[in-house]
Amino acid sequence: MTGRVAGKVAFITGAARGQGRAHAIRLAQEGADIVAFDLCGPVETVTYAPSTPEDMDETVRRVENEGRKILPFQGDVREFDQVRSAVEQGVAALGRLDIVVANAGILTMAPAHEWTETQWQTMLGVNLTGVWHTAKAAIPTLIEQNEGGSIIATSSTMGLKASAGAIGYVAAKFGVTGIVKNLAHELAPYRVRVNSLHPTNVSTEMLDNEMVRKAFRPFLKNPTFEDAVGTYSSVNIWDLPWIEAVDVANALLWLASDEARYVTGAAVPVDLGAAAK
Repeated sequence: MTGRVAGKVAFITGAARGQGRAHAIRLAQEGADIVAFDLCGPVETVTYAPSTPEDMDETVRRVENEGRKILPFQGDVREFDQVRSAVEQGVAALGRLDIVVANAGILTMAPAHEWTETQWQTMLGVNLTGVWHTAKAAIPTLIEQNEGGSIIATSSTMGLKASAGAIGYVAAKFGVTGIVKNLAHELAPYRVRVNSLHPTNVSTEMLDNEMVRKAFRPFLKNPTFEDAVGTYSSVNIWDLPWIEAVDVANALLWLASDEARYVTGAAVPVDLGAAAK
């Protein structure tokens, strides 16, 4: 089946790389034009390498190779005016808005009592407030168009169950799950569907870095990728360490398409059974 989102326009945060890029490419393959939004720079509390303008250039290239239009914007989801401006400019240029993907996120890991106030506030700002800002910026257009729509937020298996060492991340991702369920009620009269995705480990830059390796192998001074990879599958019931970003994008495509026309308020796991563990 092809063309499942043909003629539609998607706004995607965190689109420069990782899951966001995979979402942009997969939706473009099925006929959507893209408004891509990403900070493309460092976040003050994040220790792994940030996305870059060059990463966004690659997302643009990959979407255009699918024959679709893409408008890139650099901005911070913590700043509502920046998100709103990108949405408004995207709608003005591409004519409409149908799919909203609140995907931008960061990861910080440490024992709860060692989190700094800055780490906590930054985590909630990006991973929770950023989702609210994305929805808030898009909802007026979706209501005005009066043609329904789909809002999809990236949560996590840690938005369904807890995990040691990531209290701020867990709090934010549980919050995302709550935002989605609330918005599903509020937007039901407008036939705007709102759902969340809950991936397990995904093979992206957020997973393959020193901070995460130390979390999985805490008793090693400088764990390598080879040291840690065997432990990644411990969170899943399938004996696999991770999924690929495209696996999440395939689920997102389904939620964005008319195949999921009656699915709203759902928390959809793509997680090798991690949520069932």
